[in-house]
Amino acid sequence: MSHTAIVTGGTRGIGAAISISLSEAGHRVAATYAGNDEAAQAFNTETGISVYKFDVADFDQCAKSIASIEADLGPADILVNNAGITRDGTLHRMDFEQWNAVLQTNLSSCYNMCRNVIDGMRERGFGRIVNIGSVNGQAGQYGQVNYAAAKSGIHGFTKALALEGAAKGITVNAIAPGYVDTDMVRAVPEKVLEKIIATIPVGRLGYASDIARAVMFLVADDATFVTGSTLSINGGQHMY
Repeated sequence: MSHTAIVTGGTRGIGAAISISLSEAGHRVAATYAGNDEAAQAFNTETGISVYKFDVADFDQCAKSIASIEADLGPADILVNNAGITRDGTLHRMDFEQWNAVLQTNLSSCYNMCRNVIDGMRERGFGRIVNIGSVNGQAGQYGQVNYAAAKSGIHGFTKALALEGAAKGITVNAIAPGYVDTDMVRAVPEKVLEKIIATIPVGRLGYASDIARAVMFLVADDATFVTGSTLSINGGQHMY
């Protein structure tokens, strides 16, 4: 069955792969983005997928934008919380803005988005929510106390919301990707990236399509018995 799906951070990297997979499966997709107009318009031109610009860290912007999306495409039955940023640095050098920006964009955004779709999902008796966490939210990472805290918070948020939604036909799951071949990861210095790849048993970075494939499994109409789970997709780097 075709649904309206919202993918935050949905025009680049992992988010773009998820948006495209959902669209190819026949869903009406809204891909959100924060600031890169050029990339978003290129994505829209190439794929035909609708794009919406707003800050997922701002509750009011989320409320207004979700209302616009639903007016354009129909009630949102699928939500993928993928948007995320990094502001790396060791804690003793990290200022509050670095901490807060990551917590608001990566974690508070899950509340902002879910709060604005959950009532409709409950009324219709159907919903699929997938939150994108991280291996670094499971294992930790030097210089990423903000990012690791936010992603770890996503895993707890997922389990609690899954309990609330279960009786209403709403499944809530998380995916914890390892290091995926995106612009963010490719920005890591080459020598550091080589060391990271050396810790991955399968011997390569992940592909965005690896994550998108898992999302498609979790959002399927008949995926009714999988909820509150965190699916680790990291090439064997961290088994947990």
